[in-house]
Amino acid sequence: MSLLRQDSSELDDAALGEEFTKGSSHVVWASIAAAVLVIIAIAAYVITGQKPPPASGEIIAVWAHPQHTVTPGFDAAGAPMPQESYDRILVFAQLRLHNQSDKPLFLYEIVTSATLEDGIHASNAVPKSEYEHVFVAYPELSALHGKALSLDTTIDPGQTVEGTIVFHPFRVTKQKWDVRKDLSFTFKFQYQPSLVLTPHVAVIEQ
Repeated sequence: MSLLRQDSSELDDAALGEEFTKGSSHVVWASIAAAVLVIIAIAAYVITGQKPPPASGEIIAVWAHPQHTVTPGFDAAGAPMPQESYDRILVFAQLRLHNQSDKPLFLYEIVTSATLEDGIHASNAVPKSEYEHVFVAYPELSALHGKALSLDTTIDPGQTVEGTIVFHPFRVTKQKWDVRKDLSFTFKFQYQPSLVLTPHVAVIEQ
């Protein structure tokens, strides 16, 4: 091989290497740019995905009123009849709800649930129209009387509402109630996810 041909071959190899290096550099920069775009997209998704829930709240106080009832041994006409007994638990709660969204929240139902030894028991809050009747039927509970929270309350953006609710009785004995595993309150809103709150206060027996 002549010196001229050898030099030409070396120049061709050098040019090829330079082009390869340029091409590799372009690939590297393209990969870096793509990776940056992916990171930005993931960050944006995470930020938007961590948007706070529309509602927050707090269970301020919870009371439970056990009842053991024995029916009279006669009917309305005075005729004798077998006596019956049954047990119930009335649950009262004072609560606070806050709308931390930019849209109104329309509350329509509140449910409390307790996990007992035989499974989950649930009870709905009584409507505001029946709230006063509870204290007429049970005057010994007058100390729990407060401002009732309506089940059809509208909570405006940034607004906080507070009130007391009472639930339909749990049909369980005091013994079963006392060994419950948990207690929670679910607040249901139209067009929005429900809010579940667990009380961080002791349940007071009244």
